[in-house]
Amino acid sequence: MPPALKVPLLIALLWMRVLQGQGRYIEQNGINDDPFGLLSSEMKREFPQGNIHSQSLKCVDMLMVEGQFSFRADGPQLNCAVFLMVDPDEVISLEYNNVNIDCQAGDFLKVFDGWILKGNVFPSPMDHALPISERYVDFCEGRNLNTAIRSKQNVAMILFQIHTAGNGFSLTIRHSINPFPCNMISKNPEGRFTMVIPHRQSNCSFSMIYPTEVRISNVTLGHTNDVTIPVKNCGGATDFVQLLGGNTLDPSRMLPMGEICHPFSGSAPMKISCENTVVRIVSSGRQTNRLTFEYRQLERHELEKQCK
Repeated sequence: MPPALKVPLLIALLWMRVLQGQGRYIEQNGINDDPFGLLSSEMKREFPQGNIHSQSLKCVDMLMVEGQFSFRADGPQLNCAVFLMVDPDEVISLEYNNVNIDCQAGDFLKVFDGWILKGNVFPSPMDHALPISERYVDFCEGRNLNTAIRSKQNVAMILFQIHTAGNGFSLTIRHSINPFPCNMISKNPEGRFTMVIPHRQSNCSFSMIYPTEVRISNVTLGHTNDVTIPVKNCGGATDFVQLLGGNTLDPSRMLPMGEICHPFSGSAPMKISCENTVVRIVSSGRQTNRLTFEYRQLERHELEKQCK
């Protein structure tokens, strides 16, 4: 399939996952928007032809660009969610310009550091520095107008509900480079990426929310490279690379497909026919770990039965 067609189809896939999976918010909301209308709107946001600023938001929306955005309720708008996504090596900065909601009447406006889909969280609680309860920034609690809220990875969410017509908010979204990205969701159907974990105890995941072929070309685990093939289980290793697959967003709930716990240089391809594919580095913090890999979305005829 030509790359020009794959990118819009990936955005469509993202939206279908959003609309199918955001059950806690969407199933109760009774959203009347046509999903294909939302997809068409999002494609324009991803590939703008003119000025991207001062655009209006929908109750359920997705943003991949910088700019100024606003929402004004035309009636009760309950359990709304705006999904934010940037390039894997970027983070998101959000600042409210104006907020007119009634917190006492049950309105709320929150930013969540990560994504929630199908009741699962990315990054998982095991991989994020903060517990889930502290990953919410609640406007009604802090009244943090003109204070920048910054994500720790390339995805975040705005959650809100507004009961009164005419109420709403406006905000500015900016992107900035993350020198050591950790925990990312790919917004492209294919690419090449290098993760570097510099003497930091952390688990870092690169997630692709589609069936994927991953081709690992280089792994450095604080040592001089020597060619080693991936093994199924690394036992008591404290620094290693995992390949995971599953029909969930949370890497901690995925199935292990392979592990590498020695330095590696060469070509190690693996096809994972699950809804989600993750390349993950587990680091003890005692050394600098580096991983380089390529990935591409599998074609339909390449899919195998691997996940339940």
